[in-house]
Amino acid sequence: MEILYPYLAVLIVSVISLVGILSFLIKKKNLDRFLVHFVSFAAGALLAAAFFDLIPQSIKHWGAKSVSYVFLGIILFFIMERFLFFYHCHRKKCPYHTFTYVNLIGDGIHNFTDGMIIAASFLVNVQLGIMTTIAIIFHEIPQEFGDFSILIYGGIEKKKALLYNFAVSLTAFIGVTLVYFSKDIITNVNSILVPLGAGGFIYLATTDLLPIVHKIEKPTESLISLGFVLLGAAVILLINFFIRF
Repeated sequence: MEILYPYLAVLIVSVISLVGILSFLIKKKNLDRFLVHFVSFAAGALLAAAFFDLIPQSIKHWGAKSVSYVFLGIILFFIMERFLFFYHCHRKKCPYHTFTYVNLIGDGIHNFTDGMIIAASFLVNVQLGIMTTIAIIFHEIPQEFGDFSILIYGGIEKKKALLYNFAVSLTAFIGVTLVYFSKDIITNVNSILVPLGAGGFIYLATTDLLPIVHKIEKPTESLISLGFVLLGAAVILLINFFIRF
């Protein structure tokens, strides 16, 4: 029965890849504003999940030395983003084919990693698995909007872009399967992946998401975004409290 939890979690995360459907319904001006604030919310959620769930659980189960993998996680995510275009090419002058196909490859790697982190979290306990999944979902929504926009910008029609985005999201199932069925072969695999996941969350929030928030120039909008950062952290803490008690 326990194997169903991580698979159900990645199924929900994979469905998030279809969020691009909303682009058919929301005006671009409103969509851009929504995304900026949701990016702020996602940053707060990722940081809270890392510092209040993944890292404490790592210390509790495997001792303070496990925190060293948090640093390794930050470095690994930097390498993936820098050399594999982990999300997408941030320069609009990227060649057409590189821009679209590299984005899909990078997104596939990203979802594969998400699946591994989710599976490792559920192996610790259901509570940590749920919290990790929620944090990933909060991050996935603005990212999938971004990935969908990149494919459209690269010349792929909307229906195909939705299909491609969903297809690469399914690599998360491979990540779950690899971790779950190797847990008896690789000793304490989750003692590495859980703090690695924390490092990844910290990296994503501080280098990819918060810099977007810093670009907001209007003081009022900046305060609103700060509120969304705090709200994202508060939601994680509240859910954590209710699940625990």
